[in-house]
Amino acid sequence: MDVTYAEVGATREGPLPAGYLHVTRRVRLTAGFAAAAEALARWRPQHGAGLRVRTDAERAGLGVEFASGIGAGPLRLWVPCRIVWIVDEPGRYGFGFGTLPGHVETGEEAFLLSTDAEGHVWFDVRAFSRPAKWWVKLGAPVARLLQAKVTDRYAAAMQSL
Repeated sequence: MDVTYAEVGATREGPLPAGYLHVTRRVRLTAGFAAAAEALARWRPQHGAGLRVRTDAERAGLGVEFASGIGAGPLRLWVPCRIVWIVDEPGRYGFGFGTLPGHVETGEEAFLLSTDAEGHVWFDVRAFSRPAKWWVKLGAPVARLLQAKVTDRYAAAMQSL
């Protein structure tokens, strides 16, 4: 299955592509870099945001497919994604994941940890998306509020390490 958008890797660096809603968030963490990277690799932002994660992989990795689920029981909505890029180097760790067919949005989201010259650890979320389903387009204001709330929860989950 191929991702549902052309701008693969655009969340890694540089400007986000035109024609999409953009989300960026940057928060400073109190956890050390190694602990934060381990938490990120094991889906901490998603779990901390109240999402379920379905995957065969214990850790994030290039090409890993997963589905995030929001809601409860039979009303849980599962959205499939694939990790399309990863960076794992001293002082930088993270990955970007893109939407697969069946996702309610089209686009990419990235989580990136970095350290600055003072040794502070930063967590960045970058995303671009637009509705892929007619009912998401119809409920766009609600969908945007939900996306902002989930992004806030991603940041809070990493800050709570």
